Amino acid sequence: MGVLEHKFQDNVVVASMDKLIGWARSTSPWFFQFGLACCAIEMMATAASRHDLMRIGMIPRSSPRQADVMIVAGTVTMKMGLCVKKLYEQMADPKYVVSMGSCATSGGPYWQHGYHVLKGVDIVVPVDVYVPGCPPRPEALIEGLLKLQEKIQAERPLTRKSV
Repeated sequence: MGVLEHKFQDNVVVASMDKLIGWARSTSPWFFQFGLACCAIEMMATAASRHDLMRIGMIPRSSPRQADVMIVAGTVTMKMGLCVKKLYEQMADPKYVVSMGSCATSGGPYWQHGYHVLKGVDIVVPVDVYVPGCPPRPEALIEGLLKLQEKIQAERPLTRKSV
């Protein structure tokens, strides 16, 4: 037995294809940042050197066609809701949305004082994870993204679904 065969002798992975694909997809999501207000500053801080989103596999992309995850951070107005929907539709499947902050989640303090603020981004796009706070700390966003990774890993893309 050579040196290489002996070194890698016990490195065998046995798992279903669904679990392997789920693991691969959950550990490398590319996110499309859609910062609209003060939550965007916290989102930028999360990607900066202190918190470093890349260590959990999150890679920022500036194009929706290359992204798996859209992070909506901040107040979504009626006009901006149309843009959010259009960019969401440009993302390839499977796609996920993270609603960051109370303004993106429920309109925040602004929806009561004007007709122009959406009472949550989930009116225009389906949301997978809600990150609470005003604005949420970078640690909260990281926790929300880890929850999203757990959700992605639990999916079974190859298993037949009954119709």
